Amino acid sequence: MSATTTTRTNEQLAEAVALANVPTLLMVLVQMTGDKGWLQAPYKPSRGNGLGDNDSGGLSEEIQQEIRDATLEAIMAWRAGRPLAIPQPSDELLVEMLSSAMGEPVPAEYGNFTASLLGQQPVSDDKIDVPDDFHVLIVGAGVSGICAAVNLKAAGVPFTVLEKNPQLGGVWQENRYPGAGVDTPNHLYSYSFAMHDWSMYFALRNDLHGYLQHVAEQHELAPYIRCNTSVETATYDEKTQLWQVETRDGDGNSTTLSGNVLISANGIFNPPVKPNIDGLGDFSGPAFHTAEWRDDVSLDGKDVAIIGNGATCMQIGPEIQNRVKSLTIFQRSPHWAAPFDQFRKPVPDALRVMFKEVPLYQAWYRVRLGWTFNDRLHDSLQKDAEWQHPERSLNATNDAHRAYFSNYIKSELGDLADDGELLDKVLPKYPPFGKRMLLDNGWYRMLRNERVTLVNDAVDHIESDALVTADGGKYKADVLVLATGFDVLHFVNTFEVVGREGRSLRDAWEDDNAKAYLGTVVPGFPNFFTLYGPNLQPGHGGSLIVVVEMQVNYIMDLIRKMGARKLGAVECRRDVHDAYNERVDAAHENMVWTHEGMTTYYRNERGRIVVNSPFRNVDFFEWTREADLEQFEQEERRA
Repeated sequence: MSATTTTRTNEQLAEAVALANVPTLLMVLVQMTGDKGWLQAPYKPSRGNGLGDNDSGGLSEEIQQEIRDATLEAIMAWRAGRPLAIPQPSDELLVEMLSSAMGEPVPAEYGNFTASLLGQQPVSDDKIDVPDDFHVLIVGAGVSGICAAVNLKAAGVPFTVLEKNPQLGGVWQENRYPGAGVDTPNHLYSYSFAMHDWSMYFALRNDLHGYLQHVAEQHELAPYIRCNTSVETATYDEKTQLWQVETRDGDGNSTTLSGNVLISANGIFNPPVKPNIDGLGDFSGPAFHTAEWRDDVSLDGKDVAIIGNGATCMQIGPEIQNRVKSLTIFQRSPHWAAPFDQFRKPVPDALRVMFKEVPLYQAWYRVRLGWTFNDRLHDSLQKDAEWQHPERSLNATNDAHRAYFSNYIKSELGDLADDGELLDKVLPKYPPFGKRMLLDNGWYRMLRNERVTLVNDAVDHIESDALVTADGGKYKADVLVLATGFDVLHFVNTFEVVGREGRSLRDAWEDDNAKAYLGTVVPGFPNFFTLYGPNLQPGHGGSLIVVVEMQVNYIMDLIRKMGARKLGAVECRRDVHDAYNERVDAAHENMVWTHEGMTTYYRNERGRIVVNSPFRNVDFFEWTREADLEQFEQEERRA
């Protein structure tokens, strides 16, 4: 690097420190200097409100400047060659540091979990000793499949990824609707082993898809991925201890592949669900699901109707509101939405230099996001049996959340907040976090647009150019958009899985009642693993990628032990599986998602929560650090 480049980088770092998040700078300062005094008053930040970054830490301008000056000096010394004073903090120190950075106590057990978010436990390149003919088949090349592939390749385990689409990317390949993006901060919604130069705090679809492509290219995964290859059936052969997987390529040709291990990484946000409404097929204009967005259809100057008002519609509506002649949105029930201060907010160029040139800053920024968006809310989602208002909230903290979000909604509606009919439409009656908490990217301000109409009545039937509601209302439409979600309750639903004794996975799961130990393994289905399986969605907030990395770590340890002990099959014991799922159900009974005040895709027709995890991320991290073979039926490998 030239002297001129170094000088410019130093200047940009000085600019970055002036803009940077102060609580994060404090953590960098402690590790670079070894001075733990920065964790104490008067430098200790106060607790931030909501989901924001709390950039100032609630500290005075004078204290902030002192911190910034000291951090810049430490960074320059480090860049000049001074090593980190504390390169790998102990678990105890990590908890103390995170508690200080967040301005609130963090439980003692978060040390190891924090280290994993810091990236101190990267993908292991320790080779796994498996037989020469050992092979893993992965179904899906989205977020989960790429994570598994990177780990298998690093360990030297042969594998093939089967992807039905023309290219990798999963949901970020398929979903191309206007405004499509992530509602988890992308510095957290990213692999711990693949930090990235993000241009925005919450990335849009193209950046997310590009990131996944970059990771695949960086790890040279292309030779291992078969695109345009859909899986039809996967059948376990007990005699050979192999999975026989029937595939079909884009030309309709069938092939059968064999694998010792089968990993389902096809996610839950597919296939799309289309409503059963009379006359849907009679609509004369373009009608399509958001996951099948038609770029050839112009919305400009058109009367557009959207059925559904969930996360996807919340992204689309504000994005298209000023392009259309009219926008009519048919909602089933209102959602809670949190303020979204960083919506479409770019990461300043200087800070992007900081993230790149000072990895410790990005690592600690990620850790703080992890606490804010992962387990911080978990306690507030528990039902208080003594609480006097169970119809509207769960406990005192949840009731405070209700007041905060209600006031926010009213403030965003402005003068329209005085319209009791509209307020009744948009203000949920169920407790906050009962359904997926959304981030408000202009939804309530959109409702102030005279072009936009929010309809609270169900669509009774559809005519060639209009939608008619149950109360007789008729709404003209040129284009119909179905924002009606996905078949999330039927896990592993894009191909048929047949285990021991010819039993299908669909039968084992009673169709929509999927259960798995650690959301990963199922009795009767040896050497079969589900990524993003039942009861694994972090419903109280957080990054799915963090959960998937934990699952993959667990699977890798099982494969390592299969190789070391010359095992041909491992199958979760029924008693272990059942006891775990009893704990899942018991924990859910005390949580918000079993509240009777709302409908949610989290639970099936039996009322059982199938999608969300009732456990803290830190607990799942501990459970998946190492696989216990005593919890599995084991078979020696057959020659």
